[in-house]
Amino acid sequence: MIVIYHNPRCSKSRACLKILETSEVEHEVVKYLDSDLEEEKLQDIIGLLKIKPIDLIRKKETLWKENFKNLEFTDKELIAVMVKYPKLIERPIIINGNKAVIGRPPDLVLDII
Repeated sequence: MIVIYHNPRCSKSRACLKILETSEVEHEVVKYLDSDLEEEKLQDIIGLLKIKPIDLIRKKETLWKENFKNLEFTDKELIAVMVKYPKLIERPIIINGNKAVIGRPPDLVLDII
């Protein structure tokens, strides 16, 4: 089953969800801002995306710029920051088995469904 880590307020996230719905694929929606995302789960997602934790950070987010931008972090520390402040996580994230993409642009979801 496909899982989408979704933020309903994000237009790209809504567009990816629409693609999933129109494709009529079975999917689960995780509103990650409303749920507690654990560090281990986020680490697994980063592994599936094949990126570094810093690449999952929304660097233009005011929270990042005002509080974290000029600091240095280990990968583990960055994951902890994202768990504490999920607003900093790039979205949407779509996972299908052992494949994952960040839906920016939304058409990238087509690569894994």
